[in-house]
Amino acid sequence: MADDRIFRDLKADHDRHRDLFARIASSDPDGEERATLFEELRVELQAHAAAEEESLYATMLANPDLRDEARHSVSEHKEIDDFLGELVEGDPSSDEWAKTFKDLRHRYLHHIDEEEEEMFPAASKDLDEETKSRIAAVFEKRKPKEVERAEEELPGDARE
Repeated sequence: MADDRIFRDLKADHDRHRDLFARIASSDPDGEERATLFEELRVELQAHAAAEEESLYATMLANPDLRDEARHSVSEHKEIDDFLGELVEGDPSSDEWAKTFKDLRHRYLHHIDEEEEEMFPAASKDLDEETKSRIAAVFEKRKPKEVERAEEELPGDARE
């Protein structure tokens, strides 16, 4: 059986992200829950992106057949990080924040749909079992470290 653990790991994160997006969207704009859930999502998205880039994307960038897809996804991660930076600085009870959050949600859901429907199948096909196993190990080791880092570092321009 193919060692597609990396893609299962990433999909499990995506499912958690979908749930957090839905919970934030349905939360009371004036309540503490929205800010708390958003902070959980922010940390999770930053950690996921960093660990994914260090594991899967780094490997894909070295493969000419997968390079363009990886570059595209890295640019989308930057765009998502910029949205997060705007939201961190905003007021979760404002209409402007809600609009930016809606834009982020739309953009992120599109991004992960592309990954799951196009990128992951292509990478699974092109990468050998040993490589996929190594990528999964790197992701699983990096993700907790990236969570710690994301808890300390803000997204967007605040990091630059």
